[in-house]
Amino acid sequence: MKILLLGKNGQVGWELQRALAPLGELIALDRHNGGDLADSAALLAAVKAIAPQVIVNAAAYTAVDKAETDQDLARQINASAPGLLAQEAKTLSALLIHYSTDYVFDGSGEQARSEEAATGPLSVYGASKLAGEDAIRASGCEHLILRTSWVYAARGGNFAKTMLRLAAEREQLKVISDQIGAPTGADLLADLTAHMLRATLAKPGLAGTYHAVAGGETSWHTYAQHVIEFARARGTPIKVSASQVLAIPTRDYPTPAQRPLNSRLSTAKLQAAFGLTLPAWQVGIERMLTEIL
Repeated sequence: MKILLLGKNGQVGWELQRALAPLGELIALDRHNGGDLADSAALLAAVKAIAPQVIVNAAAYTAVDKAETDQDLARQINASAPGLLAQEAKTLSALLIHYSTDYVFDGSGEQARSEEAATGPLSVYGASKLAGEDAIRASGCEHLILRTSWVYAARGGNFAKTMLRLAAEREQLKVISDQIGAPTGADLLADLTAHMLRATLAKPGLAGTYHAVAGGETSWHTYAQHVIEFARARGTPIKVSASQVLAIPTRDYPTPAQRPLNSRLSTAKLQAAFGLTLPAWQVGIERMLTEIL
């Protein structure tokens, strides 16, 4: 089996190289060697030349605030390119795996949303990701769309690393407390992808859209406290105590792009369809912290 991976150097793409390698011949591309989603002609040429049985698109425009003024590029990478990949997947009878986001929802309420819940993106980024989903579904190709949230990895920058750096420099931190979601590790997403890929190839009826996030829920504020408490307990030099991580509302930290307050995603469909268990978000965070501390 030939698997084409796009976005190999991103957080999820890097982990996918590990998780997908045992499943077949893996051809991993980035934007420098034919996998540039901003260049439709080169992208299409690469897919045609490789003719994979599976396409995994881990590339995306993820600069949420910048997308508000860089709309054309965000839509090209997040909407037009996935639509092109879907059309080619349909032609090749290939399975397309694509990653989406909690930002396709408006963040209202306090309940975890199912895959069938009404969408309503608040930002250009969210709208572009939803348009990408719609293009894939409209193509008629066999696909898995995994909506996730608050993705992090040990490799590269992430929220936990930022909190640890600031906590070593300052006596007090202020962190948003009214946005609720589930921090989800890139390693978990990659492992889920490998399991879901094999199952869907064996049973095509499993194809569709799924929510894929770690178990439980938290706020950025409680997330920061957990990171600091874990690091302090292991002797990391930190000035700030967990009690000096102050909770603030989103309105006190304005950004160009509006964020959803409720990013809770129900994973009941994924767990039932694939027989998988999603570990608590703390498990992945503590594993990542153990690796970087």
